[in-house]
Amino acid sequence: MRIESTDRYAVISSPVGPIGLAERNERLVLVEFLPSSSSLQRAHGTLLQEAAYQLAAYFQDPFFIFDLPRALSVSEHQSKVLDEIATIPVGQLQTYAEISKRIYSSPRAVGGACGRNPLPLLIPCHRVVAAAGLGGFNAGRNGVDWLPIKRWLLKHEGVEI
Repeated sequence: MRIESTDRYAVISSPVGPIGLAERNERLVLVEFLPSSSSLQRAHGTLLQEAAYQLAAYFQDPFFIFDLPRALSVSEHQSKVLDEIATIPVGQLQTYAEISKRIYSSPRAVGGACGRNPLPLLIPCHRVVAAAGLGGFNAGRNGVDWLPIKRWLLKHEGVEI
């Protein structure tokens, strides 16, 4: 996802490191995990402040339900994948293959769509795993290994890995 010059952006702290948030036209368009060296940027605007509040609430209680206006700019296939991922309850896992069967796709395509999820945590791609292990997470964006974040999130949600 490309950040537009008119977007509002913030970087907040979290137990898994800095998280970037972007808002466009009063809709959340991006949640991204950032390297630990990222500088915090105060959340200006009601939506970014509410997003920061709700993320903090999730990190206190994994059963917290996000209620934020969002705008996804994704392909039809990715939309199907993300809609399916959004149904995975806290504390449960599904494999790329299980999701692919339900939407008539391939596990690799599901993994690719999951890795391009612009709203991780809100759309819990960390709950999707490979048949023989954790699999990837957030496609290692920003040049950082995000598997430790995936492990932390799953443990936070009560999943034994």
